[in-house]
Amino acid sequence: MTNTKKIANLGVAWEQAFGYAQAVQVKDTIYISGQLSHDADGKLIAPATLDENGRPADFSQMEEQIRQTYVNAKKLLAEFGATLEDVVEATLFVLDIPSAFAAGSKVRKEMYGTDLPPVASNLIGVSALAFPEQIIEITFRAVLDLPATL
Repeated sequence: MTNTKKIANLGVAWEQAFGYAQAVQVKDTIYISGQLSHDADGKLIAPATLDENGRPADFSQMEEQIRQTYVNAKKLLAEFGATLEDVVEATLFVLDIPSAFAAGSKVRKEMYGTDLPPVASNLIGVSALAFPEQIIEITFRAVLDLPATL
């Protein structure tokens, strides 16, 4: 028996350039690739200001970037008939853990609508992300409650 994969994309240029799907569903599980804070045209929302070395000068845009990242994830989940309620795990890759922890706790509570989202989470500090102005990237895993098949 082979697994049937359903994919979803957002239509941004880097999907074709890098060659990947934004999200893949296999059976009852949806895997969402690293999401960032872009609009429908692929323009980064709340880009970090860069210093003379081309690195983020500060992390004051963290909250806005996290919020837009969740908006993009919600769009992808909807392609599979899912919502944030179906998310079981999220991994945040960030350039600055303290600012991500503060901003992320606020936005996550807002997005999930509860002070204790029922989502396993990872917060991982990294040295760089895909775009210089990007300070956060989030992957998601969701599980659908599908009817059992014989």
